[in-house]
Amino acid sequence: MSERFNGRVAVITGGSRGIGKAIAEQFASEKAKVVVLDVNEEALAACTEDFRSKGYEIFARKADVTSSIEVNEAVEEVISQYGHIDILVNNAGVIRDNLLYKMEDADWEMVMDVHLKGSFYMTRAVQAHMVKQKYGRIINISSTSALGNRGQVNYSAAKAGLQGFTKTLAIELGRYGITANSVAPGFIETDMTKATAERIGITFEQLIEASVSVIPVGRSGKPEDIANAVAFFADEKSSFISGQVLYVAGGPKN
Repeated sequence: MSERFNGRVAVITGGSRGIGKAIAEQFASEKAKVVVLDVNEEALAACTEDFRSKGYEIFARKADVTSSIEVNEAVEEVISQYGHIDILVNNAGVIRDNLLYKMEDADWEMVMDVHLKGSFYMTRAVQAHMVKQKYGRIINISSTSALGNRGQVNYSAAKAGLQGFTKTLAIELGRYGITANSVAPGFIETDMTKATAERIGITFEQLIEASVSVIPVGRSGKPEDIANAVAFFADEKSSFISGQVLYVAGGPKN
């Protein structure tokens, strides 16, 4: 197994399940010191047990990314533990799907807060340390929904916002040896897409079948597909790639 992240400290928000956990495991398997932040204590405990059973180093901590106080405390705790942060993956996310005319204020605000405010708080806290060390990799998890998706006006807007956020970070932070890029997953088999199937009244298997029918490579995505793309952007050798959005969707997205 590669050791390309040996000595690096990688922080992943929403990292205890699904795509986030796959990203964390990718880094851990390549010798990074992995920090998983999440609001779900039960999932954090299960993730920690799983990682340690595989011999991976993990620092798991409960933190709500929508609270600047909790974010700042978590980041300072990581710095106290390891002395530096090299990679930040803003992955924490929620869905509150509904058609526009049915969407409540709380549905809009929750999605915006977790995706946009959370990424802002985390990046602001972490970049201060990356600037001092003149090195950093920031990867924001967007979505093909950024291009528009029925029933997801809040989620689509948030994920599109993350792409603009990413490009601006690249412009502002590039001079400090920090790159910022975004990975935009298409259909990935996770608990979140299971919830989508339930919302629209079909089985998860039916949703997978319908999704695969329009995916050029003829299969659905797995969390590991996203982890691979994130690791590419996080690689030291990817230092000339910044401000980019990589759609990982089994085919082209416009």
